[in-house]
This record gives sequence, C-alpha cells and structure tokens, in this order.
Amino acid sequence: MSLELKDLVHVRYMVGDVPAAVAFYTTHLGFTVRTDAAPAFADVVRGRLRLLLSGPASSAGRPLPDGAVPGPGGWNRIHLLVDDLPAEVARLRAAGLTFRNDIVSGPGGHQILLQDPSGNAIELFQPAA
Repeated sequence: MSLELKDLVHVRYMVGDVPAAVAFYTTHLGFTVRTDAAPAFADVVRGRLRLLLSGPASSAGRPLPDGAVPGPGGWNRIHLLVDDLPAEVARLRAAGLTFRNDIVSGPGGHQILLQDPSGNAIELFQPAA
C-alpha cells in the first residue's frame, strides 16, 4: 500500500543512533524503511504511521535558543504538516500561543515547535518543495 505523505500519521522520535533505531523498528516491529539519510535521519512506515527517526546530527536535533538540546525521551512529539509555515506561525502567534524556537530549515523542509498548555511540543512542518 503506497500512501502519500498527507495520508500518513507522522510522529518524530529523537534517537541516539539512527541505524540502530531503523534496525530495531524494521526487525522487531514490522516497519519498512521509507527514507534513509543515516546517520542524521531515517523514516520508517507501518500502515499509516510514519515514524521519523532523528539523530543528533539532524536539523531536529539542533540546540534551541535557550540552549536545550533535543534528545531521546521527552522530546517526542506529534508532527503536523502545513502548507505555509510562516503564515501558520503568524496566525498562531496572533492567537497568543507559545513557540519553543524559531523556524528551522533543513534538507527536508522547515519546522518549528509549538508548545501546548502543558508544555508538550507539537512540530509544525512544511516539506521542501
């Protein structure tokens, strides 16, 4: 079954070792590799779930303005695709919502971390053209 990106549920996990994570998910949990850009990033798919495995060298692993460095555990977040990230950020900021960082660009696109009322991160992501 081949699904388009917009038809998948996206979840990002920060991992310490991308190849080891890929091996774990594909060997033990029935995922298949969609993209492998190790050691920085890979994504694996199982049904409609796309699990983004981001290592320390990925754009998602860059330090935030306050010095915090995303790492495994505690940085897991839902990953929502948007068509126009700057416009979405402007809309949400106008509503008084809080972001953990500014827009970050990487080879796969642009992202920012929105913070929910409890402090949980929601990643808004605009894929590269």
